[in-house]
Amino acid sequence: MTDYKTNSPANPRFWALIPCAGTGSRAGSDGPKQYQPLAGQPMVMHTLAAFAAVARIANTAVVVAVDDDFFDSRVATYLIANCGGSTRAGSVFNGLKFLLEQGANPHDWVLVHDAARCLVTSRQINALIDACAADAVGGLLAHKLPDTLKSEVGGRVAATLDRSDKWLAQTPQMFRIGMLRDALAQVGDKVTDESSAMEAMGLHPLLVPGSAQNFKVTYPEDFALAEAILNGRLKGE
Repeated sequence: MTDYKTNSPANPRFWALIPCAGTGSRAGSDGPKQYQPLAGQPMVMHTLAAFAAVARIANTAVVVAVDDDFFDSRVATYLIANCGGSTRAGSVFNGLKFLLEQGANPHDWVLVHDAARCLVTSRQINALIDACAADAVGGLLAHKLPDTLKSEVGGRVAATLDRSDKWLAQTPQMFRIGMLRDALAQVGDKVTDESSAMEAMGLHPLLVPGSAQNFKVTYPEDFALAEAILNGRLKGE
């Protein structure tokens, strides 16, 4: 793999990439969950607002399905890439190619973030950038596992696992564009996050403490919790 840090320009830029081509089948919603309303606007718009508040982000690209017209009627301050793949990793890979076509450099950083993690804050994004900008590999927001962890066989507890070194992976996940593109090209589109692709190449991404509130809205009950948090923030709670 090319050493993108050693050969990096003096001032690499930071880009955001939001894979937004999922169907939201587990959410039980009518249509893609990232477009469902939360606290007065579609979920993905809360996500985009957090990145728009980070001055260091050169631009944000949203990767949508080829036939997705959600953003057609919106005045966008972000890039729309109609190149979503059949998997998350496929959408990210296509999105990286799109960023390079838009003028990004392989040595630049990309922060890949789930559209459905609509509770991320600009402060958390900045904390990730601060922690990873000088790192040789990059890293991700993650939350140290607070609960007792069990393994299961046939619906019954098989063992209690040591949780002291266990983290819940979150996003954004921040890596060099070229390095991540090369990793995804080699490991294929079955990995479920960018860190997994980097790990498959023998690399060890940095874990940056995130927040329990930075969860991915996935199941029907998640919507009510996310909306309560968003409404609380609007009220300054």
